[in-house]
Order: sequence, then structure tokens, then C-alpha cells
Amino acid sequence: MTAVRPDTPVNLDKALYRVSEAMELLSLSRSVVYELIRSGRLRTVKEGRSRLVPASAIAEYVELLEREAQGEVA
Repeated sequence: MTAVRPDTPVNLDKALYRVSEAMELLSLSRSVVYELIRSGRLRTVKEGRSRLVPASAIAEYVELLEREAQGEVA
């Protein structure tokens, strides 16, 4: 698992985020975030009945987008 790096462009103050919080951090709609989860592009964990997004998963997703924008293959 990749740790959140200090140069991560997203301000991640907590270890785990609810899906609604991840939506806000990523500026994405609910349906898009759930599609990312289903497709495996955004990792989540479950605690009881709650689905949570680790801060490291948000950082990894942003890094993936940056790599894709630069033309690198994921």
C-alpha cells in the first residue's frame, strides 16, 4: 500500500473518507465515484456497513489521472 506523500495535490486530513467526502475531494458525482469503485480504479474498505475510501486510495487515483494525462499506461 502506498502512503500519502507530502506532495500529494489533494489535502487529505483523515485516514478514511466517506464516499460523499471523497466525491467532494475529487469533485466527482456520486455515480462516477461508485463506477470508479466498481471498476477498481478507486479502492475502498468496509467497516461494518460503511464503505470508506482510504486517503491513500484518493492520492493513488489522482496520481493515476496525472500519469494518464501524461500519456503513461496505467
